[in-house]
Amino acid sequence: MDLDTALERLPKVELHCHVEGTMRPATVVDLARANGVALPTEDPTELYRYSNLDTFLEVFWLVQSTLADRGDWARLAYESVVDGAEHGLVYRETFFTPARHLDAGQDLRDIVAGLAEGLEAGERETGARVALIADIDRAYGGAAGLEMVRRLVELRRDDCSGAERVLGVGLDSTEVGVDPTDFAEAFELAGRQGLRRTSHQGEETPPSFIAAGVDVLGCERIDHGLSILADPELTRRLADERVPLTVCPNSNIRIANRVERLELHPFPAMRAAGLLATLNTDDPALTDLDLGYEYRSAQQAFGYTWDDMVTVAADAADATWLDPSEQQALRRRILDEGDRLRPDAP
Repeated sequence: MDLDTALERLPKVELHCHVEGTMRPATVVDLARANGVALPTEDPTELYRYSNLDTFLEVFWLVQSTLADRGDWARLAYESVVDGAEHGLVYRETFFTPARHLDAGQDLRDIVAGLAEGLEAGERETGARVALIADIDRAYGGAAGLEMVRRLVELRRDDCSGAERVLGVGLDSTEVGVDPTDFAEAFELAGRQGLRRTSHQGEETPPSFIAAGVDVLGCERIDHGLSILADPELTRRLADERVPLTVCPNSNIRIANRVERLELHPFPAMRAAGLLATLNTDDPALTDLDLGYEYRSAQQAFGYTWDDMVTVAADAADATWLDPSEQQALRRRILDEGDRLRPDAP
């Protein structure tokens, strides 16, 4: 077996993927037509050109606007599992960001139920497993975030359909000009109610925002964390505490333009510093990415061996919110498959 094929088939965990960002271009067109959403082009791939995070978010929000009801969410979730499994996905904790839909009158109950319905169908077909993370949209402010968490707690308390899949909460959308501490109350409530916590920090902001995510919001993971190496003390601390960073190297190039080319990405330096840095796609359909490409391109750009890539994949199991026995089983599966798939070339 050649190296590229082995990397494609290697079992993979993904912890930073937005379900809305997995929407197939054809599905964007279908849902836009069905729900009366005007697109600037009939070829959505022409939309996917970004100069920074904010220009990407404009397109992300447009794609989001095509999701009008429970059935749309179910279709999206189903296709996201099927498409991910084609490239080795076996376990994912995926974000969804409902703020704009809640503001437009959709009910969080229907969104969660639709996502769960689609995920279940995808799991049956592929054998992959997927859990959910409800992201707070920074653009809507702390009060809206707190209200979303309260509603989520209600759904979990009432044992509503799909609510058990929501393991935790996150924080996404534009980083610049928004104080993460504005969301402290929402994150405190989430933690008190047994929800896990993560947040997007350090993609366009300094390491102090990463520290605020951990110390103020109580986050157990940091999404992106791109700027962390600028603070050696914080780097050592997160490495010692094994706080995972869900890094998205190709996304940092294609969406945020934070890195000129992959060979210059700090991912290998993050790993070398002892950080639990994992590989993820972020918004694969909107950036023409997939997990297989993420692994192949990282191996080539960073000069990693097969054993290096298997270690990266297995370490992601430790960063999940599964219980320890499930983490160990998932890690063992990846390592065993890594031995079985070992290619002829390093």
